[in-house]
Amino acid sequence: MTDNFKRIFGTIKPVIGMVHIGALPGTPLFDPALDLVAAARAELMALQDSGFDAVMFGNENDRPYEFTVDTASTATMAAIIGQLKSDITVPFGVNVLWDPMASVALGVATGASFVREIFTGAYASDMGIWTTDAAKAMRYRDRLGRSDMAMLYNVSAEFAYSLDQRSLPDRARSAVFSSVPDAVLVSGQITGEAAAMSDLSAVKAALPDTPVLANTGVKHDTVAEVLGIADGCIVGSSIKIDGDTWKAIDPVRARKFIEHANEARA
Repeated sequence: MTDNFKRIFGTIKPVIGMVHIGALPGTPLFDPALDLVAAARAELMALQDSGFDAVMFGNENDRPYEFTVDTASTATMAAIIGQLKSDITVPFGVNVLWDPMASVALGVATGASFVREIFTGAYASDMGIWTTDAAKAMRYRDRLGRSDMAMLYNVSAEFAYSLDQRSLPDRARSAVFSSVPDAVLVSGQITGEAAAMSDLSAVKAALPDTPVLANTGVKHDTVAEVLGIADGCIVGSSIKIDGDTWKAIDPVRARKFIEHANEARA
């Protein structure tokens, strides 16, 4: 297990909750009537009050997604997180979909502990042909003086199909060998959809010494099984009102999720 991962999370099988920031200015779903800071603060506090080990700020609402995100989007996310910094009491990470360089820049600007993205691979996706450059992103992080910021590699891209014909465990094992990520994430096909348990098991078996986290679709009734295999999980949709990705966090559902997770970890 990497030093960054152990230092940041300091717990067995961390559970990371998503703060889905509202659609940002310049994106099609932007609502000028929505107080982005207040909405994000409400989600942050709900997660922390429920006992989540860490939080991650993401721009899931900025559909349709981009490979090169408008600078205004990254700057707005930085401004929002900056206004919330005094309220953050747990480690936090960031993810600017689907732009590794913007994600790294945001992480550095806000003092994030970790960053999540698709750093490796080539895909046919809803957004077009998708190619990545892990070396460029990691060198950018180090050039900005944040080698301590953990890199969480999602190796099964959502909304996409890998053009690499190797099996998922082989791709994950190769990514670790060539890029040395701090953790590997396994996802379902779309946000809120679970990865196949067989995929999660196979990737963990291939990477016994690397943290492997379930990245999408973990639910109250599956978190025990997931944490029986994975080294942690990231959750968003199942703790929302009615389990709907695009609604606000439901504090009751969030607390219940942590109760289930804690029982599994105990």
